[in-house]
Amino acid sequence: MNVLSVERLSKRYGPRELFNAVSFGLEKGQRMAVIARNGAGKSTLLRCIAGLEKPDAGQVTFNKGVRIAYLPQDVRMTGDRSLVDEMLDRDDPVSNAIRAYEHAVARHAPPSELQRCIDRVEELQAWDHEARARSLLYQFGLRDLEQAVNTLSGGQQKRLALARTLLSDPDVLVLDEPTNHLDLDMIEQLEAELTRSGLTVLLVTHDRYFLDNVCDEIVELENGSLDRFKGDYSYYVEKKALAEGVKEATQQKLQTLMRQELEWVRRMPRARGTKSKSRLAAFDVLKEAAGRRHREEGLRIEVKMERLGGKVIEVRNLVKRFGERSIVEKFNYSLKRGDRIGIVGPNGVGKSTFIELITGRMRPDMGKVTIGETVVLGVFDQQGLQLEEDRRVIDVVRDIAEVIPLTKGRTLSAAQLLERFLFDREKQWQFASTLSGGERRRLHLCTVLMRNPNVLLLDEPTNDLDIAGLNALEDFLVDLDACILVVTHDRFFLDKVCDRLLVFEGAGTIKEHVGTFTELREQQKVATSTPARTSAPDPPTAKPKARPRKITYAERLELERLESEIPQQENRRDDLITAMNDPALGHEELARRSLDLEQVLRQLERMSDRWIELSDKADAAD
Repeated sequence: MNVLSVERLSKRYGPRELFNAVSFGLEKGQRMAVIARNGAGKSTLLRCIAGLEKPDAGQVTFNKGVRIAYLPQDVRMTGDRSLVDEMLDRDDPVSNAIRAYEHAVARHAPPSELQRCIDRVEELQAWDHEARARSLLYQFGLRDLEQAVNTLSGGQQKRLALARTLLSDPDVLVLDEPTNHLDLDMIEQLEAELTRSGLTVLLVTHDRYFLDNVCDEIVELENGSLDRFKGDYSYYVEKKALAEGVKEATQQKLQTLMRQELEWVRRMPRARGTKSKSRLAAFDVLKEAAGRRHREEGLRIEVKMERLGGKVIEVRNLVKRFGERSIVEKFNYSLKRGDRIGIVGPNGVGKSTFIELITGRMRPDMGKVTIGETVVLGVFDQQGLQLEEDRRVIDVVRDIAEVIPLTKGRTLSAAQLLERFLFDREKQWQFASTLSGGERRRLHLCTVLMRNPNVLLLDEPTNDLDIAGLNALEDFLVDLDACILVVTHDRFFLDKVCDRLLVFEGAGTIKEHVGTFTELREQQKVATSTPARTSAPDPPTAKPKARPRKITYAERLELERLESEIPQQENRRDDLITAMNDPALGHEELARRSLDLEQVLRQLERMSDRWIELSDKADAAD
């Protein structure tokens, strides 16, 4: 039996139809996701179902007594109420008692007042509700219960709204992009929360692993109507591909038949009888069907990348602190050509700060970041484009270049490039300030890639992109001959694009993991679930683990020698690269220098690895 029924719901804005006469139902415990392209009306559909926006036609019906809670995509809290007041924003005895108790604890109230608050919570048997509220706040990284909500960041406000929504203990949850601003641990906790028995969920999200782990049905909003797929996201992808294949095959048959009918129309005699007119009418219908496009134009990314030399980015003894809080502590790393590195870790641990240090936008406290001479950086940050109110979309691109070079000597005009990023000619002449969040991200990505970078630093590039845009960006990056360093909470994106990770563990500690994010999580789960050894003795044959050996005098001399020889080797490498770019160089000489360069690069890599090893020993000894 349905707890929620949507019957012939329709909504349009002016001439634009978002959805027309859509109908579906949700049973108790069912978890459904709505997916569509940006701007297709997903959020509007959720608001109409939650009763926050009135549809043009149709109705939404809930079973009697069903409690519904809605989480918007964008949360704005401007008041100066405390976090606990916002969390328990209900005028009922239980919420009032818990608020009074939490405030008394926070301000160290006199024992008599605190005891009265405790007695009231006891009287109402509200300790479970208090524990649930505190648990949700801590689960979503909110510790200071007296902090004013207008001082929280946008991400913290979204997490507070999510905790408050879950605390209301609804029968039906309507969630618009619930994973935005959540780190990977929090996303996994939310998945566990939503899959508990009996909870009915209707949501919009672009997190494909989240769709797989939470949802048991996918509905696709396309051209104003809904297609239902009874399964998770993987099932949807499989069935959608089959459906597209059937449509393509049908379309080809229709086009073949249309060509045959067109030949008949051209040969048809002048004297048209009833049968001829009937066939002409059928031809018009066939022509319309054969010309119908089933696939929407997708995001097509293609740019020309500048040649990347042997030296990319080298980080040596990097240190960055904010007061007593350490972001990076004596970090050494060398980015090599072809590296595809994901940066992961909890919110607030310093991932975006690390990108700022790499790009030179922020100065380190100690250490050095060296960028190779052939490196052309492309930086996609969370702040996005700073757009002037009176600048049109086409002008934003033309300010960079009128003509954009592609591979194989091809070029595109600014208008043609924008069309590939799904900005039609009408949209190109709109003011940039009127763009949606997803459109701004696409325009930002366009301006970054058109500069032909060969090293991409991407900070949360997946935010506000729809699933089609995410797939296009991933396919582009997988085929790209460039070095990639990306911060993202999208697990699907990490697994598909990155082959190694920098794991930020906090307190300045950064560890490298070779492999995918899924493999990392499996290793972490195994390590967590393995019980620690206590009193069991080691086998008699087991040798005691060797203690870390401190750096010796000879190794210190070797470290000093390497610090002087590595720059010499780098200069030799750079000289060889410069010489090889000489167009007058003969084939034999070019081959010889190419072998020399390969040998120098191997030697430089060995020296750098040894330098890092000895530096770590020296740091441990100091």
